[in-house]
Amino acid sequence: MKPFQLLGFISFILPNFVFAEVETYRIDHENSFATWQIRHVVAKAGGTFSDVTGKIILDKTHLANSKIEATINVFSLDSDHRERDAHLLSSDFLEANKFNKMQFVSTGIEPSSPQGGILKGDLTLHGVTQPVRLSFKILGSSEDARRWYRTGFEAQTMIKRSDYGINLGLDTPDGGPIGDQIDITLLIEGIKLTREGNIWQAPAKTTPPTSPEPPVAEPAASESLDEN
Repeated sequence: MKPFQLLGFISFILPNFVFAEVETYRIDHENSFATWQIRHVVAKAGGTFSDVTGKIILDKTHLANSKIEATINVFSLDSDHRERDAHLLSSDFLEANKFNKMQFVSTGIEPSSPQGGILKGDLTLHGVTQPVRLSFKILGSSEDARRWYRTGFEAQTMIKRSDYGINLGLDTPDGGPIGDQIDITLLIEGIKLTREGNIWQAPAKTTPPTSPEPPVAEPAASESLDEN
């Protein structure tokens, strides 16, 4: 290959290498949470888990190569009802003193667009691990006020508590006042990291210097016409 051809080839592929950068994100637990809903008698009850941590490896060019690991602190449950929270955390349901974490580890991605698809993985809850599928989408990316680069994600799935050994009331003829199906939505905000694992920060934007204004000429002193 001639030198000028090699130079042209490099200039062609270089932007693709830059674009194809695989990004690593830390889940921002202060701005990430999981919401849940479950049947309660004839209506629905719901709440959040507010302590979500983990790591996301995002390949925007080849989304199928992306990965995620997320851990939820069970004690961060909040249904806006203190007595209900205590009951859900008790041995009747989540047994939080014994199983204080939920964990999701991805096993594959089936993209349906550059911004989303199906996320497959294993969910460990109440000491039981089951395969799950989540529909997900990338909500967007942007720098924040500190010049940290963030990407937002949303994922939804449905699980059955009986699959995880949480069976209270399900053996009654009507299934009990608490349903089996749980609808889950994950709202995740990731902070981009450097290869060394530090928070990536965009370079500060500099304002180009302005050209100094030309000096204003002093008006010439008027000569006196009266010499007396």
